[in-house]
Amino acid sequence: MRSPFTQLYLHFVWAAWDRAPLLAEPVRGEVYDLIQHECMRLKADALAIGGIEDHVHLLVRVPATIAPSELVKHVKGSSAHALNHATGMHRIFRWQGGYGVFSVSKRHIPLITEYILRQEEHHRDQRTWPLLEPPPRGALLTPLDD
Repeated sequence: MRSPFTQLYLHFVWAAWDRAPLLAEPVRGEVYDLIQHECMRLKADALAIGGIEDHVHLLVRVPATIAPSELVKHVKGSSAHALNHATGMHRIFRWQGGYGVFSVSKRHIPLITEYILRQEEHHRDQRTWPLLEPPPRGALLTPLDD
């Protein structure tokens, strides 16, 4: 049987529990490595991983064999579990339950990749794209934010 050809690109965004700034260096680099490893295990290609102290962005090419909700569940779960056990933090590091996911056309991959890889700069200079960022801690959601 022939395997399907797919080009499914997704941009995920999720935050640390209660938007706490838990992703300072060197923890952030370790979290990115854990995310990359889990994506590889799930046969997804992590194209870009970035973020700041309280949230992460992931651009990934996903196989047709896994739902976006399953992918993010495994990536978040395995990274939090491994981080807590490897560092001895034991249940201190947690991700928030929700996440954002956006479909990305192949032609926009370079633009989204640059945005993800330059998160620190975008946040420092207040040049973020609001539709691609989690709401600030304590912000009220409007009907369009659902």
